[in-house]
Amino acid sequence: METKKKGFPTAFWTCAATEIFERLSYYLGRSLILIFATATVATGGLGLSDTVAANMQSNLTAFSYLLPLFGGIVVDRYIGAKYTTPVGMMIAGVGYYMGSVATTATGVYAMIFLVSLGLALFKNGPIIGRVITEKEQMDPAFAMRYTLVNVGAFIGTFLVGILYKDVFAKDGVLGFAPCFKIAALIMFLGACWYFFVCWRFLGDVGKRPFKKTKTQEELAIDAEKTVEEKKETKKEPLTTIEKKRIGAILIASLFSIIFWIFWYLGYLPVYYYWADNMNWVVAGYEVPSTWFDAANSMFCVILGPVTAALWRKLAARPQGDMSLFRKTGLGIAIIGLGYIFYAVIDIARGGHKASVLWLIVFAFLLTLGEMFFSPLGHSFISKYSPSRYLALMMSMWGFATFIAAKSYGPVYGILFGGNIPFKTACIGIAVVSFVAAAIMIALDKRLSALVD
Repeated sequence: METKKKGFPTAFWTCAATEIFERLSYYLGRSLILIFATATVATGGLGLSDTVAANMQSNLTAFSYLLPLFGGIVVDRYIGAKYTTPVGMMIAGVGYYMGSVATTATGVYAMIFLVSLGLALFKNGPIIGRVITEKEQMDPAFAMRYTLVNVGAFIGTFLVGILYKDVFAKDGVLGFAPCFKIAALIMFLGACWYFFVCWRFLGDVGKRPFKKTKTQEELAIDAEKTVEEKKETKKEPLTTIEKKRIGAILIASLFSIIFWIFWYLGYLPVYYYWADNMNWVVAGYEVPSTWFDAANSMFCVILGPVTAALWRKLAARPQGDMSLFRKTGLGIAIIGLGYIFYAVIDIARGGHKASVLWLIVFAFLLTLGEMFFSPLGHSFISKYSPSRYLALMMSMWGFATFIAAKSYGPVYGILFGGNIPFKTACIGIAVVSFVAAAIMIALDKRLSALVD
């Protein structure tokens, strides 16, 4: 399947649109966990502590990135991603339905397991990485995919705040169960979209395990090999350049742990610290806390086309685009600026409640840092991962997010749940971010040499 110079193929757009269904459900359910778990039993919640709720949410985030390692092995070696993806969406839909009938923490953990298992088989990213065949198109394509991802995330996080407390609330009982059921229904509809629409345009892409398909670059390298070199290749699973590229992917994944710990950590003060230290009423309406997630998604939708155009323009330069490593360093530095802004708000309010509108600025900084990093990881892996390890490498990138997701709950307890002043904790995070960014940028040339 060839990529047109002036745009992306229809298969890209239909596959990328599938992300709207998946992310809408995911963020609707993920945002609701913090509120559902801590709400009193009388209002339809579980009556648990904020620490337990934070760990529940972190587990959903973490295991939705851990189990894809298993899914990566499946689609790389045994079953084509074209088949596993709609099945995974159906399993995740069953998981969200389990959340709608949960009356104990055990029910929530059952939901977390089924959703994570479903997302393990949801391999839309690797498929997009093979629908787009030109490396120069990868960064813009994955930036646009990220825009569609966040269309779903925005709708989910924006609607959930209205649905659970306004539309479905009745006689003092909040509408948690109907919201989880909506998340389940959307996943089932997404599976139908994938099966009846995406399949028409994918052709042979994703039909076979990725190890049985090769990129044009890999085919060209094979064609240049001598008979003896081909024999050696059969004995040696990975060539030298393949080993270096996998090493570069693993190094970038390590730095992504730092990025995602601080990114996820930035959300929790919104629900807990700023819940008590900000005025959440704007024009007579009490703003739902989940709208902070919606602001992040909205900025992703806005910045997606902007960054896609930026990467196109930079790639057209004689020296080419910036490397992923430099972009990652800039992204981590921008996250650090966000925490400096948090500290400034806390100092400036002087013991009074600040306006919740200030969180819009933090959401913008959080998103700007995200756009310099998150959409490009899968693009980087699609460019340089050996085909037989494509899905596994994407899952390894997700494994780094798993580590971050399992870490940010305990880190929150240490930095924001103890005796450390809020502004001091924020400045400390910012310093670590700036140091990590400086190291990443300083190592840029050496790391980039691994993939060339």
